[in-house]
Amino acid sequence: MVDAIRGLSPVWQVLLATGFTYAMTALGAALVFFTKEVKRWVLDAMLGFAGGVMIAASYFSLLAPAIELAEANGTAAWIPAVVGFLAGGVFLRGLDWVLYRTCTRATR
Repeated sequence: MVDAIRGLSPVWQVLLATGFTYAMTALGAALVFFTKEVKRWVLDAMLGFAGGVMIAASYFSLLAPAIELAEANGTAAWIPAVVGFLAGGVFLRGLDWVLYRTCTRATR
C-alpha cells in the first residue's frame, strides 16, 4: 500500500492525505451526534491526550531543531529551551492580565 502511494504524483499524494485527514476529523466530530452526555473521566482522558499531542508537536517541530541549531553554532543547547520557555510564560501571563482587565471592565 505504501509503495502504491509513493508511486503516485505529489499532487495525488497531497489529495489523499488531505482527504484522509478530513475523513478522520469528520469521524471524530460525528461522535457528538451519538452521545448525549460524556463522563468526566472521558473528558479528562481526551484533554490529556490533546495536551500530550501538543507537547510532542512543539518539541519535535520547535524545540529539537532549535537545540540542534544551537549546538551547530557552538551555543549551549539549553539556552533556546530556557529562553523560549520564559518568553512563552511572560507572554501568557501578560495575555491573561490583559484579558482579565478587559473582561472585568465589560461586566461593570
